[in-house]
Amino acid sequence: MTGPTSHDQNFKNLILDYPRQALEFFAPEEAAGIDDSVVITPIRQEQLKNRLGDRFHELDVPLKVEWPDGRRGALLFLLEEESDPARFSIQRLGCYCLELSELMDTDRVVPIVIFLKSSPRIRRELHLGGDNLSFLSFRYIACVLPDIPAERHKDSGNIVARITLPNMRYIRGQVIDVVAWAVRGLDALEANGEKRHKYRGFIDAYSQLDDNEYRIFAQRYPQEESTMTSIAQRAMAQGLQLGRQEGRQEGRHEGEAALLLRQLVRRFGPLGAGPVQRVNQATSEELERWAVNILDARSLNDVFGGD
Repeated sequence: MTGPTSHDQNFKNLILDYPRQALEFFAPEEAAGIDDSVVITPIRQEQLKNRLGDRFHELDVPLKVEWPDGRRGALLFLLEEESDPARFSIQRLGCYCLELSELMDTDRVVPIVIFLKSSPRIRRELHLGGDNLSFLSFRYIACVLPDIPAERHKDSGNIVARITLPNMRYIRGQVIDVVAWAVRGLDALEANGEKRHKYRGFIDAYSQLDDNEYRIFAQRYPQEESTMTSIAQRAMAQGLQLGRQEGRQEGRHEGEAALLLRQLVRRFGPLGAGPVQRVNQATSEELERWAVNILDARSLNDVFGGD
């Protein structure tokens, strides 16, 4: 990725946290036979890098799906996220699938590309041959999220579908409802508090609610807003309130830290525990310096610099 937000990493996390649900949503045609008995194993990327060395595939997610009772042969699912359709190369994907097939000694490979933008120029098939004969035909499953109506999945029991609702198709006026559907699904389908927090950040990063939309969201969906509010946002609200009402330095500092955290989430996507802790424990001088750095930063390292 060359942009400020690591979409590849965001979707890799999503797929690895919920592999079964990811396959069921992104590749329903091939995932129909995946039940609770299957064993899904991520293939370590280190094994693939030695063979491929292609930077565009460093964050792809190969999953091996096995049926212990042997009623079906193992399947290799290759999931690739593509944020810019103009960069997508079906030839490159085909080469990767052939390399994976040879490496794992199987012909049962299912390539899936998750597009974050729609384009009529996305190439779906590749045919190599001459004037009379065709020697190679290649297709893949294209999951173009902006072409999927968000309303179709608003009540889905698939957590991946609910989390990715903000990436689907809807008019901007619906964004507040879409966020509520996503948050409601996340809270209903995920019991782990850390994962709920992690993917509230995912929902926030891709919905990009502005301040006015946040206010409407809080008014229209008070229960969802209370769960959507991340640790950073709660700290910001509490800090700013303390700063305004009591004028205490502690409140102003807490509000500055939370505001910076919200800016980081908006710019770079969901944060890990390390950056959050670092900001919360920073001095006022550090917060001010990082707030300036974020204006031109392309990564979290650029924000924190040599600190």
